[in-house]
Amino acid sequence: MFIVSALVYPAIVALLCLGAGLAVDRASGGFLPGALLLVVGVAALIGVAQLTTYVYPIATATPYVLAAVGVAGLVVGWPRLRLMRWRHRRWPLLGAALAFLLPAAPVLFAGRPTFSAYMVLTDSALHMIGADYLVHHGQHYARLDLVNSYGQFIYDYYSTGYPTGADALLGGTAVLLRVPIIWAFQPFNALMLALAYGPAWLLAKRVGLRGGWAIVAALAVTLPALVYAYELIGSIKEITSLPLILALGVLVTTHERWLWGGARAAIPFAIVVAGGVSALGVAFGAWTTGAVLVLLGVLLADRALARRHARQLLALTGAGALVLLIAAWPTWRQVSGALSVAQAVTGSANRGNLVTPLRAVQVFGAWLEGNYQLTPHGVSLVITDLAIGVTVLACMLGALHLVRTRRYALAAWVALMILLGVVTTRLGGTWSDAKTLALSSPVFVLLAWGGACALLRGRRRVFAVVLALALSGGVLASDYLQYRDTVLAPTARYDELASIGSRFAGRGPTLVTDFDEYTLYELRNMDVGGPDFMHPPQMLGIDVGHGNYVNLTHARAAVLRRYPLIVTRRDPTAIRPPSAYRLLWQGTYYDVWGRAPGAPAAIARIRLTGRRLVPCSHVRTLAGFALAHSATLVAAAPVEVATVDLKHARRPAAWRRDGPWYAMSSPGRLTASFTIPRSGAWNLWLQGEFMPDVAVRIDGRLVASLGGQFGGDAVVPDTTAPVRLRLSAARHRLSLALTGAGIGPGDGGLAFLTAIFLTPVGVGDRQQVQSVSPTRWRSLCGHRYEWIEAVPRGSQSPP
Repeated sequence: MFIVSALVYPAIVALLCLGAGLAVDRASGGFLPGALLLVVGVAALIGVAQLTTYVYPIATATPYVLAAVGVAGLVVGWPRLRLMRWRHRRWPLLGAALAFLLPAAPVLFAGRPTFSAYMVLTDSALHMIGADYLVHHGQHYARLDLVNSYGQFIYDYYSTGYPTGADALLGGTAVLLRVPIIWAFQPFNALMLALAYGPAWLLAKRVGLRGGWAIVAALAVTLPALVYAYELIGSIKEITSLPLILALGVLVTTHERWLWGGARAAIPFAIVVAGGVSALGVAFGAWTTGAVLVLLGVLLADRALARRHARQLLALTGAGALVLLIAAWPTWRQVSGALSVAQAVTGSANRGNLVTPLRAVQVFGAWLEGNYQLTPHGVSLVITDLAIGVTVLACMLGALHLVRTRRYALAAWVALMILLGVVTTRLGGTWSDAKTLALSSPVFVLLAWGGACALLRGRRRVFAVVLALALSGGVLASDYLQYRDTVLAPTARYDELASIGSRFAGRGPTLVTDFDEYTLYELRNMDVGGPDFMHPPQMLGIDVGHGNYVNLTHARAAVLRRYPLIVTRRDPTAIRPPSAYRLLWQGTYYDVWGRAPGAPAAIARIRLTGRRLVPCSHVRTLAGFALAHSATLVAAAPVEVATVDLKHARRPAAWRRDGPWYAMSSPGRLTASFTIPRSGAWNLWLQGEFMPDVAVRIDGRLVASLGGQFGGDAVVPDTTAPVRLRLSAARHRLSLALTGAGIGPGDGGLAFLTAIFLTPVGVGDRQQVQSVSPTRWRSLCGHRYEWIEAVPRGSQSPP
């Protein structure tokens, strides 16, 4: 699956984009530059996916329609492909390959299906379920179950005019190649960003750069630090829109090739605008306005020529408007909702996942910090400020170069892009401002490379080389730090969730007690409800707070009755579901509980923790209630646990306690002891967040090397997969080491330790449930239980 999702899938999507671009080029008269074909093609495929999902009875045909369009375009465009001088394009093609490999690096070097910046921005979970829903059900939301989280997510977003273009294309292409959308997500975003290389290269050439200069400049323009960060966090709308914005710049600056060409010459421009509107929403109109204003300026600058071609211009305008209307028809049909969405985003005070507003200077490409939300410090801050200062000076020199060399259309487009960015950030909120900064950053970097071109033209080659090294080095160093600090999604855990989704499909509604919005995708056929997602079920009668799990002992029994299935993380220290549920399936990471047929809900319950002895007074009161209501007492005993004492462990001074965590902020080793009460097979469990590898040894013997074990939840510790051991009844010594020496994705990422414990393998690995007559209530006194329930007689409590 790794090779298919990481390499085969994006390669085939790129071929389909090329085919669609060739088809548009053929229809418009064959004037498109080769480097623009894939971008125009992706815009065309977005339009196709929008229309097929809009006519929802044929939504399931979307993958095959996309394939047909791409293949047909390759067929009709084959003569042009044969005439291309590929030998002379090998270096630009290498640059294009690097433009994909760099943003895809976290997945490629992980060597497994995954996606980056896990849980940093969980909007990606929304896009995954949306992509799947659109391809299977189309833009039809009338039959959604609005009680649970899955239905609420889909309805509250997509039925209100939320942009669906990028999601529909992601879903259509992933389903076509039978790649799970969760594993296609990162390669898709990497490919969308890589498509920006083509127009960036053409713009670099319009600036005046040639050969290797244009290739390196195009890479820097495609991958500035802020853009790379947004690709890592999966901002699919913005990343898909970026190549379309740059494509508009190319079409504007090469207007002489098509502006006087009549009606069909308008097709590429209209297709690109439609794709942008469908992917980003009506906010794409800001960048479209800039491009249209430049074209109007061209016409005003040569009125005589415009009058001679008035008829062609009128036909071009009409044809463009018609194509734009059809290709983005679903957006125009919901334009009022789309405007409301745009206004809500720009006017919202909600910062989303941002700790503080981004700094405006981040548009200049370099930001030497592993997290784009944080400010560099120490030496990194000095180098960052120096790189930004050099880029600002280069931008000034670049602006002067564009004017001096009379590249007026390009200068006007750059100026308007910068002006629109400034105006938009002044009018928007923190969240929308950050998106605008990311989309504006390539224009600033392009302008800075204009400064390098000015130095070359002035025969100051040494200074040009130094400037080029500064510009490209700042971008690449910034991207590397983010690559090394990113957090990758756990592959095995989500594969297990997918198997649960297949095994229990259609048997919901299902309550997921773990805070993990990606369960909405993996369990999408189980009618999922979850704790405090962005749109929670609001059914449990409790407020667990953002990021917390559902404590089932606090949920009302009448509410739980609505859920035939409950999915919990496999954690022996967690509270067992009520007695009405029995364990249906157990995996490495999850347990699936099902309500026993005919099992009634408890009529009363004592909520306990399993850590303290139960006072007799509590049991006596519940027993009296049970006798009065002809009920039986049912108690859940906790799992036997051998805890590793972390409070008295030896650890590096830098590993300080931060709330529930021990922050493993630097390489080092922790040593602690624990006692096993009897010999046999035991499971070793670690709780925390472990992105880089940590080595676990017991009595000097390596028993596990854990990495990529991440829940992404800052409130509830993640429980790793159990490690099975055979241990003697004795006192043992455990060590946990973090080296921090790797250069792979996530090797500089987060490592937090919360707890280490062991449980006996087998029956002792799960809570035990016992039924007791109310008259024998004293047998429950002085023991540890997670809960005691009063259950109506005649029901059999599941084991």
